[in-house]
Amino acid sequence: MNAMPPEPPYLGQNCVTPYPAREVLLQWLWTMVQASIFRWSPRPWHRWRAWLLKAFGAGIPDTARVVVFPSARVYFPWKLRLAPHSMVGRNVNIYNLAYITLGYGANLSQNCHLCAGTHDYQRWDMPLVTRPIVVGDNAWLGADVFVGPGVTIGELCVVGARSVVVKDLPPRMVCAGNPCHAIKERPMPL
Repeated sequence: MNAMPPEPPYLGQNCVTPYPAREVLLQWLWTMVQASIFRWSPRPWHRWRAWLLKAFGAGIPDTARVVVFPSARVYFPWKLRLAPHSMVGRNVNIYNLAYITLGYGANLSQNCHLCAGTHDYQRWDMPLVTRPIVVGDNAWLGADVFVGPGVTIGELCVVGARSVVVKDLPPRMVCAGNPCHAIKERPMPL
């Protein structure tokens, strides 16, 4: 009888979801809500969308004082914290496999992507590795900024468009680039 040679290892081999069934089902339900009444809501209905996020567990102390655009995408609402006057702009992708927190007045411009998870590429099963992201008070991320897992962006920091942020950024600095780095001090707004 001819024996088949063993299959060589491959990335993702024996990979399993790290989430319990209840969380997977809740995420599916949220996906349906987000794809319908959240997405279809008129643009000025920020309070409605904040209320929906809060109904799914988001930490939003005052739904009347945040801005969330209808085209924004949030993966796990219960791992999102939005302080008053924070803004999630058009087509922002919040892939919050770990907690993502926006401080008071933090602003995410269009097409930003915040990704709080990655995989351990040193193992064949590539287990999920998650780390929280914090965007400090009154920090502003320009268009198309990518923020990776475990990053903290300091208060009043400005991140230039299309920057790739993979390390913490200091407060009160203008930062840009790939990888993103501090360029100059940010003066206090008038």
